[in-house]
Amino acid sequence: MKKVFSFILVALISSAVSIGTFMWLNNNEPNHYSSAPEPTVKANAWPAAFAPASSQAIETDFTKAAEEVVHAVVHIKSTKMPDQQTRNFYGNPFFDQFFGGQGYSQQPRIGMGSGVIITKDGYIVTNNHVIKESDELEVTLNDNRTFNAKVIGTDEATDLALLKIEAEDLPIVKMGDSDKLKVGEWVLAVGNPFQLNSTVTAGIVSAKARNVGMSGNMGIESYIQTDAAVNPGNSGGALVNTKGELVGINTALISETGNYAGCSFAVPSSIVAKVVSDIKQYGNVQRAILGVRISDINEDLAKEKNLTTKEGVYIGVVEERGAAMDAGLEEGDVIVGINGVKIKNTGVLQEQISRYRPGDKITVEYIRDGKSNKKEITLRNYKGNTEIIKGTGIEILGAAFKELSDSERREYGLHSGVQVDGIKDGKFREAGIRNGFIILRINDNTVSSAKDVEKIYNNIMKRQSAEKVMFIAGIYPNGKTGYYAVNLTD
Repeated sequence: MKKVFSFILVALISSAVSIGTFMWLNNNEPNHYSSAPEPTVKANAWPAAFAPASSQAIETDFTKAAEEVVHAVVHIKSTKMPDQQTRNFYGNPFFDQFFGGQGYSQQPRIGMGSGVIITKDGYIVTNNHVIKESDELEVTLNDNRTFNAKVIGTDEATDLALLKIEAEDLPIVKMGDSDKLKVGEWVLAVGNPFQLNSTVTAGIVSAKARNVGMSGNMGIESYIQTDAAVNPGNSGGALVNTKGELVGINTALISETGNYAGCSFAVPSSIVAKVVSDIKQYGNVQRAILGVRISDINEDLAKEKNLTTKEGVYIGVVEERGAAMDAGLEEGDVIVGINGVKIKNTGVLQEQISRYRPGDKITVEYIRDGKSNKKEITLRNYKGNTEIIKGTGIEILGAAFKELSDSERREYGLHSGVQVDGIKDGKFREAGIRNGFIILRINDNTVSSAKDVEKIYNNIMKRQSAEKVMFIAGIYPNGKTGYYAVNLTD
């Protein structure tokens, strides 16, 4: 009995010591939540993935932005008619035996995309690839009204285009500041994927100033990369922040299937605003050129050139008579700053230079032989001067055109061609072209109408190149062939 009592006594003493120790430790340990009053209502339990955020820095309510933006994002239908040569090919009874009289190429080529209304009187920004080579453009608003659209101007380097419809008091998307976007920030993509109008998807900014090499050597790539779902039909649509401000134009995606696979890309609004302003003011984009060929710096290049930095842009070639050469930049220099903005890669440099016009002055910070230097540089245009280059219309050719009738084609033995029907002082007369000349090809492109001539002309004039030439081949009604080079530069 004594042994049992001893065990009970030891247990009681141990419990008392444990409780006392716990209370002493609890009273002496700092309590970080002691200032908060005890809740009178029991808190709700939330799954970890859906825990409500108390920080105002995280905005997850997209409803207001979505409601405002969907009304200002339009559906664009682009139609390209088959050219005359294709129509003649399938109208030939010999080929009709094999193709059933109706070839696939006889049908118009239809493309779909999106656009963003940026002014109440009907200016719309979209991608150039959405409307390129189109013969007809139809814009459908969110309220199902439809309009024919006119192309005001395009810029292949940034893949942007400005359209106009005749309407008033339209809903718009306000231009935002893409410079203020931060990686990890929420954004919405609004467009018409797979002809599913007014589709809104959400994601975060995955990266900025992304150069993915889709535009070739002459392209300007400084994309905003997001994980918002973008699919065919979204091109030209809006990328907006949670305030509903336009921060980019959705342009591309990377995928093995052609559909969304986690990466989508948008042209930042900093570039969009400059391109739109230039097209409206001058008729084309006033592109400033630094006059260098550049590359990103990787481990191999840094070792090969013995570079002291791995951030910046390496100058591989300094162009003759360019702005950089006149300022004293040299091959091997590493550009690390433009007007105080840090240059980490080619995408950032391209975006910064694209903000300026020929004649603007910038301060370039660069590293040479391990030492930091600064130069003030006056930017130039592709012609090598600082003048504003205004857009010029096809009227500078000084010629009128008419399509050949079926009987005329049979008489001359032609499947295509457009005839010069009236000529005055202009580029054609300067080149020696005479009235009645039948144009068959321009720059190796078959022509069959005045619209074909104008389209080729516009494509030539959009190029950022000092050489703008029409190489024209054709015949006169008497059978004499003619070959002309029409210089379109000033």
